[in-house]
Amino acid sequence: MTDSGFGLFAAGLAVGLSGIGASIAIYGSTSAGMAAMVERPELATWVLVFAGLGEGIAIYGLVVAILILGKL
Repeated sequence: MTDSGFGLFAAGLAVGLSGIGASIAIYGSTSAGMAAMVERPELATWVLVFAGLGEGIAIYGLVVAILILGKL
């Protein structure tokens, strides 16, 4: 495997694993948030904030992949 092959593999891992991590974070925060909203509806804003923080993980993975591919 050449150096560019390792770079492509690393970029794929960065996007894939960060996507999996983001999906786990969003699933956990939204399912628990919806359960909390049943009792206290004013928590709707916080559920959206925590879901957005989970999405940030995927965006960071994409940025890392772009940085890796920029070095090739």
